[in-house]
Formats: sequence, C-alpha cells, structure tokens
Amino acid sequence: MSSPFRFSPRSRTVLRRTLLAGAAAAFVLLCAGGVAFAVMSTRLPDVSALSDYKPKLPLRVYTAEGQLIGEFGEERRQLVPIDQVPKVLKDAVLAVEDTRFYEHGGVDAKGIARAMWSNLLHGTRQGASTITQQVARNVYLSSEQTYSRKLYEAMLALQLERKLSKDQILEIYLNQIYLGNRAYGFAAASEAYFGKPLKDITAAEAAMLAGLPKAPRSANPVSNPRRARDRQLHVLARMQETGVLSSEQVVQAKAEPLQLRDAADPSRLHAEHLAETVRRTMFAQYGESTYTRGLKVYTTLIAADQAAAYRALRTGVLDYERRQPYRGPEKFVDLPDDARALDEAVEDALDDRPDNGDVLAAVVLSASAKNVVAVRANGDLLTVTGNGLQL
Repeated sequence: MSSPFRFSPRSRTVLRRTLLAGAAAAFVLLCAGGVAFAVMSTRLPDVSALSDYKPKLPLRVYTAEGQLIGEFGEERRQLVPIDQVPKVLKDAVLAVEDTRFYEHGGVDAKGIARAMWSNLLHGTRQGASTITQQVARNVYLSSEQTYSRKLYEAMLALQLERKLSKDQILEIYLNQIYLGNRAYGFAAASEAYFGKPLKDITAAEAAMLAGLPKAPRSANPVSNPRRARDRQLHVLARMQETGVLSSEQVVQAKAEPLQLRDAADPSRLHAEHLAETVRRTMFAQYGESTYTRGLKVYTTLIAADQAAAYRALRTGVLDYERRQPYRGPEKFVDLPDDARALDEAVEDALDDRPDNGDVLAAVVLSASAKNVVAVRANGDLLTVTGNGLQL
C-alpha cells in the first residue's frame, strides 16, 4: 500500500508564500478600488434634481384652432408624462433596450454576462447598458468609450435607482433620448416621422420608433428606409419573444404600410412669416430662454383663411416664374463615384433646400436633350422627358 502524497517542507513554504502574495495583491486591489470608488463618488452630480425633470422645450406657435405653424429651439421635444405614453411603445422600447428594466437595480449583471458570452461566442459587439445607464449617459455624461466613463455611468445608474422610481427613470428616457431628425423623445419623433400624436401610434410605428435609439441616423426611416425596416423587424421579433405581441399581431404589424410624414405635403399649413414674427416678439421679452422654456403662443390666425391666401399667392408666383427664362440651377454639386459618398453629397446638398409644396428638390445626375435624371433626398430617382423638359 503506497503512502499518501505529502508536500515537502520547501514546497509548503513556496505554496504558503504564493497564497500570501495572492491574498496581499487582492487586498491591495480591493483597497485601491475602494479608494477610487470613494473619490469618484464625491464627483458625482446630485441626481435627485431629476425628480423634477425639466428638459429643454422649444417655442411652439399655433393657429387660433391649435394647429402648429412654427417651432423654434435647438431640440424638438414634447414632454409626455409616463401615464400618457402608449403601452405598445413602452413594450417595444423595453423589449429591445432593456427587458429586465423592472428587475435590475440600475446595472444588469445578467445582461453584462450575456453580452460578454455573445461577444466571445460570435465575435460581435453587443451592448449591455440598461435604460437607467442610458439616462445617466444622456443627461450627465458624454458618449466616449472609456473605462472611467463606464464606471461613472454605472455609479450614476445606481444612484438614480435609489433616488427615483422606475417609472420616473423610464419617463426621462422616453423624453430625453435623441431619435434623429432633430427629434428628442418619442413624442417629438412620432410627430417628425409620422405626423401624428404619440397616443395614436400603432404597433408597427412603435416598433419603428423603438429601433431608432441605437442608430438614429442610419436607421432614419426617411433617409434610410431599408435599414429602418430591418430595425423595425428586429424590434417586432423581440416583442414576440418577450410575449407583449402575439404571432398574429406581429404578422399584422409587418404587413402594415407606414405613412411617413411628407415635407412636401401640399395640405401643410404655411404661415412661416407669422411664426417668425412671434419668435422675434418672444425673444425680445424672454431672450435666449425663449428656445428652452416650452412657451406656447396661440395666434388669431384662422387656418382655412391662411391656406386660401397661400394657395392664391403661390399660384400667382408660379405662373410668373413660368413666364421667365430659366435662371439656372440653385447650386452645383460634386458627384462622387462611390455610392455611399454620393448619397451623403445629395443629402447635404438638399438639407438647406427642402421641398416646398409640390415643388420637389432634387440633384440632377445627368441631363440631355431627351431626358433629365435627378435624385431626391430619400433616394428616389426622377426622370423627366417630353413636355416636362419645356421651360
């Protein structure tokens, strides 16, 4: 019978020293982490001020009937209380951004572990920021990808969870997040993209909007409908996986055609000069705060009267223009050979020259005696032939 294995005195000494060194290193790291945490904690802002959340709200000018005719401010936003946000939108946002929002304490350890495993398994980067962390980032921090910023973000998220309720945090997120097209918050985005109040959106529209926070520019449904559609389908799939939509509801949402707001809509009320007059009057009284304090001004303008006057003026001006010789293009644009660079050049050229009623802005790609080919900001190609070439 063999004797049991025994460490030699020398081996026991080496093992003991190794364990002591490891314990000492762990203790030093723990102390250093504690000191760093304590120092960073003193630099954190007081998040309790967010319990009375007051974001920047633009000046809005209305007709006598309450129809919007002008909006002035750096951020297009409408503040909507959480109890007035449609359930379908909250479900869509939580399904794609933070399914465990009502379970975690600000930082989701399970979500972090899941993201790390996915990154290792598939080699693709998957985020693990909770909605609370996104609120901390959007309100207090920058979007730079550094370890110190991520640590501050996590610490702020934990503070937010201690000082605010879940519904308060979600309300701030839904009103604060940037969604492209100068729209901050989902209420402003609903108006910007669909031309309707947030309370009236469908499941298909909610899924489209919920796909925007990750990439508000590249998933913009106006300028990049294909990418926006991919994001919408992803959100709908997540809504089905989380059980907030049935398979039948998802099928219906996928089939629903989305009616995007058209800047060239001839029914849109034009009263820009009156809105500008109101802006100047308000600025003279309130200064720079005019653009951030959420002022609403109701004028005596009657929408039907203004629409009739605008149509008459427009008809006269266009008739006059047709009798004049061609004055040439509004601007010359260098057209790159690369498709993506071409899209960006067209978008930049048309940013300052939006459609005006039934007058459509476009960049001419080619021109001959027989036809003219032009492209719109949304990528649509227009071909003009025959009588359309007569000036």
